[in-house]
Amino acid sequence: MQPRHFISLLDISTSEFRGLINRAIELKNHRNPDYQPLKGQVLAMIFEKSSTRTRISFEAGMTHFGGNALFLSSRDTQLGRGEPLEDSAKVISSMVDCIMLRTFKHETVTTFAQHSSVPVINGLTDKQHPCQLLADMQTYFEHRGDIQGKTVAWIGDGNNMCHSYIHAAMVLDFKLNIASPAGYQPDKTIANNAGEHVQFFDTAIAAAKNADLIVTDVWASMGQEEEQKQRCAAFKDYQVNSGIMAVAHNDALFMHCLPAHRGEEVSAEVMDGPQSIVFAEAENRLHAQKALLEFLLCAK
Repeated sequence: MQPRHFISLLDISTSEFRGLINRAIELKNHRNPDYQPLKGQVLAMIFEKSSTRTRISFEAGMTHFGGNALFLSSRDTQLGRGEPLEDSAKVISSMVDCIMLRTFKHETVTTFAQHSSVPVINGLTDKQHPCQLLADMQTYFEHRGDIQGKTVAWIGDGNNMCHSYIHAAMVLDFKLNIASPAGYQPDKTIANNAGEHVQFFDTAIAAAKNADLIVTDVWASMGQEEEQKQRCAAFKDYQVNSGIMAVAHNDALFMHCLPAHRGEEVSAEVMDGPQSIVFAEAENRLHAQKALLEFLLCAK
């Protein structure tokens, strides 16, 4: 029997997505130290990209559940010396119960999953970041209830986070307004597959109008540092500031997956203001990850 993987939000159904959100909230509000469903199980965490929230949330989550997590960087394994992914997947999956990868190429995760005998989780690739969306949606549900039928504005780079927001809009049935400068828009195939769930706007103000949630990300992601000056020029009109928040609904929320650069993609006034829930969002990585691990490893 093939293991259940979590590579994309499209790997789960609407009911499963809502179930994960509700379970994450339950685990957060009613932590039971005696509940250790993953006792004796091991999660291998493979990192090609540095991490704060992803590593801590998965490692702490496994500990809370009685299991263990192994941190593996490409420098510490044969992956960094050119061992074929197929071989690494077969070997590593024969010794652990689950594998999480945080890497550059999306194909690294998909290839690993094809040859793994245990569940594989996408902890982030250049194309998608589905684990972050579990936490983001949990946070919205906690503060405002179901997101179905609501309007979310994505302002900035059409990157992996934007792609996963597109997928979330499809699965949870909300409207996603996207404002990105020319040359930095999301993958056309991913956007086109979302149909009427996604709409593009020429300006950040237009995308944010009457939105229930405003989301952004850094202008230069990991691996794009050499493009910083060029990107700052391209994105200068795409900062989420008080003017942007003013055209959204009065009770609109602001999210950012962190780390954030105040004064670039978001003003300090918004980042640290009353509509910002970025730190609740960050904490929820732990609870969402625990719900996901339970979902993948404790399925009956």
